[in-house]
Amino acid sequence: MTKKLLPAALILLGFITPTLVFSEEALATNILPAVLHDAEGNEVDPATLKGKHVGLYFSAHWCPPCRAFTPSLVKFRNENADKDFEIVFVSMDKSKGEKKKYIKEMEMKWLTIPGANTKEVDSLALQFGVKGIPALVILAPDGSLVTPNGREDVMLSPETALKKWKEKNPS
Repeated sequence: MTKKLLPAALILLGFITPTLVFSEEALATNILPAVLHDAEGNEVDPATLKGKHVGLYFSAHWCPPCRAFTPSLVKFRNENADKDFEIVFVSMDKSKGEKKKYIKEMEMKWLTIPGANTKEVDSLALQFGVKGIPALVILAPDGSLVTPNGREDVMLSPETALKKWKEKNPS
């Protein structure tokens, strides 16, 4: 195995978790695509996330555990949207139609990566070591990884999860 392939292979096999630290503009320029969509499918500039903690939510309509967790995450996000926190939906759905149906059914009012199950989605899943869904990866405003286990924090203590994430903020 070449030296270039070894880190990616180790991430895929779960031997290492990527630790990512980026510039202040990282969320808008290095991690997310150049354009995001809102819940209605309108284009949104990722710069709207500047200064916010962001939860990358890997999920899909066809996934029963996702459908069980999503209502809790919708409630959590709606209660914390005015506290410099936002969710970006990273759809693992098989089609744009499934994704759109899921967004509507679950009343997701957050941003989303365009499309469903795209190269950008695969790249983000690989970058953050996502091995199963639902997964909620929390990023600090500078793009650094706060926790790959945001789902557990929301499930166990939704009242304190955001405070916990902000206290871990390395910036």
